[in-house]
Amino acid sequence: MPLGLRVVPSAEREIRDATAWWQVNRPAAKNLLHDELARGFELITNHPSIGAQAIDTQLGGVRRLLLYRISYHLYYRVDQDFVEVLAFWHTSLGQGPSL
Repeated sequence: MPLGLRVVPSAEREIRDATAWWQVNRPAAKNLLHDELARGFELITNHPSIGAQAIDTQLGGVRRLLLYRISYHLYYRVDQDFVEVLAFWHTSLGQGPSL
């Protein structure tokens, strides 16, 4: 049974910003970001340990999942009943988000 999903406000903002950019700059693949994000959410709620341990954060227990087709990481942590998405971070930004 999948865990619940929560997205913190800052990650919601990052997703909104990325979606807006994607719609303008990737017209040939308009749905790819949405599709990959949905796939990522499904993976982390059904298989919460799938992501690698994030070593570039101050918070403990943070994992990250690479959505390679769009070059974004989902940073998240797992609680008993839900997965909490902490950041949606493009790989070109170098160092990970401040968590």
